[in-house]
Amino acid sequence: MKKILLLTVTCGLFIGCSSSEVNMSMGNMRLIRSSDTPQAVMDFASMVCKNDFYVGASFLSKAGKEYRFKCVKAVENEILIPIPGTEINPMPVPAPK
Repeated sequence: MKKILLLTVTCGLFIGCSSSEVNMSMGNMRLIRSSDTPQAVMDFASMVCKNDFYVGASFLSKAGKEYRFKCVKAVENEILIPIPGTEINPMPVPAPK
């Protein structure tokens, strides 16, 4: 018990540990709880959506440490909206042969 408590205190004070996790996934909606910086959350959401075969994540709202995103498909012609103050990293385009 003491080791767990010490690790928690050390993590919070010195390292500045942060984490992001998907709390809920329903259809193309993702609820992510995170203590990371907004840019890290945006990158995490984009990665999660791309892993689910979407183009990227579009920011919807934030409440405390919970962020709501909508995963967007290319055929929907929707704009990817970043968290205010962040940017969406562009997808690498394959070089023509």
